[in-house]
Order: sequence, then structure tokens, then C-alpha cells
Amino acid sequence: MSTAQRMLAGLLVAGAFSLFQLAAQEVQRQPQVKSQKEAEAVMAIFQAPDPDSRIKAAQELLHKFADSEFKAIAMQMIAASYQQKNDFENMVVWAERTLEADPKSYHAMLMLATGIAQRTREFDLDREEKLARAEKYAHDAMEILKTLPKPRPDIPDEQWEAAKKDFTAQAHEALGLAALARKKYDVAIAEFKLAVEGAANPDPATMVRLGAVYNMTGKYDDAIALLDKVMNDAEVHPTIKQFAQAERARAFQLKQAAQQQAGQAKPAGEAKPAGEAKPEPKQP
Repeated sequence: MSTAQRMLAGLLVAGAFSLFQLAAQEVQRQPQVKSQKEAEAVMAIFQAPDPDSRIKAAQELLHKFADSEFKAIAMQMIAASYQQKNDFENMVVWAERTLEADPKSYHAMLMLATGIAQRTREFDLDREEKLARAEKYAHDAMEILKTLPKPRPDIPDEQWEAAKKDFTAQAHEALGLAALARKKYDVAIAEFKLAVEGAANPDPATMVRLGAVYNMTGKYDDAIALLDKVMNDAEVHPTIKQFAQAERARAFQLKQAAQQQAGQAKPAGEAKPAGEAKPEPKQP
């Protein structure tokens, strides 16, 4: 799960017990447990140590407490767990079930938007249908997030605003992936930049994606500068750093090749730096 998702999960599980004990004191209407047993079942979901355990705990809640107000949240956690397992098909099934239970579940929308956009290929016969669907999920999620109230009144405003920024960044990333599938590189760059610059906690994987698109468009210095940030961040996962290192090396190789090509194309004199625009010939 993302940082924002983990934060919200912690708030929800804390709320499961406080709502059970102090429901009358809460100002906002929120999911409520009806018994201690149900509260324990909810807690088991959030305390699960891995995706498989979380899926099992959530399914047990759905089976034992069919009328639980945490039904949509349990389904969302199952979808998120399948997303962690890279099981796209089951993620889609459970994210769609989540939306049936809660049509305003921005979590489910973001999972579907990202997953569909990421899995769509250039020559898919239904490419435009799938990308339009992904974009709609992303835009719908952003609209909901604009006016979304805090899940609990006692959450600090700055903490909630930071979480909303991170969720909105996920929507922009999905839009960037959709643009990338269409080879609209300028749009992809713009959306990935919004995802990175607008997030409270920028996702280094998104930064690597943006660096890759910079390479595709000949913006090698931009790619190197961005990927250096990823490489220099001690908290970035080693796997993401490996991708960043490979893309950074590719940027240097492409830049060198472009400079050599520019030098070979110039008959005399010093070669201009790669990427420098040549003057347009004057019209007679």
C-alpha cells in the first residue's frame, strides 16, 4: 500500500474501536461496528502481516458479518492486497465490487485507473475504450477528493491535506500512464510532473517513469537530474533504485549518442551540444 493508504488504514482501524465505544461523541457519520467480535474482525484485517493474510481476514469479515458497515472497506482492502500481489484480474473484480458497495470509493477508482492504464497496450483492439475508462476513474477520484471530509474529526488538517495530495497524485499518474499508452509524451510528462510535484510524499516509482519519458523525448539532462534525486534518497527501495540507475545510464548513453550524431552531421567546426536547435534557413 502507498504511504497515504497506510496512514488512512491506521486511522480507520483506530476508529473501529473508538466508534464502537464512543459513537455518540463523533460528529461525522462513519462506519460503525455492532459488536466486539466485529471490531476484532476489522482489526484483524489491518493487522494482517501480508496480502494473503489480509485477504483471508477481510473475506472472513464479509462472511461472518454480511451486514457490516465495513463491507466496502473490507472489499477495498482485498482489492489493494491483490494489487500488491500483482494480480490484476482479481484486483479489478474486487475494486469493482467495492464501487458497487460504495460508489464514491476513490481508493477503488485509483486502483482501477492505474491498473487499467498500466496494462493497456498500443495495439489492443479496445485500447481507447480501456484508456477512456481509466481516465474517467482518475477524474472521478480527483473530483471526490476535492471536497472529501476527514474520515475522523480529530485528524489534523495538515495530515489530511497531505493524504489528499498523495491520492490526487495517484490520479495524475494514472492519466500519465494513459497518455503514455497513446504515445502522447508531452501530456504524459505534464501529468507525471503534477504527480511528483503535487504529492506530499512523491512516489519514487513515478519519478523513474517521468525520467523514462524524458529519455524518450530527448530531455536527457532533465532525466539525469531527476533520477539523481531518486538515487540519492536513502529511503527509496533498492529495486526502484536499480530501475533508476538503469534509466540514468540510458540517459547518458542516449545523450552521448546524440552528441556524436550531431558532431558527425556538422561538416566543419565545433559540434553544437545535443538538443540545440538549428537555425531555420531563410526563405528566398
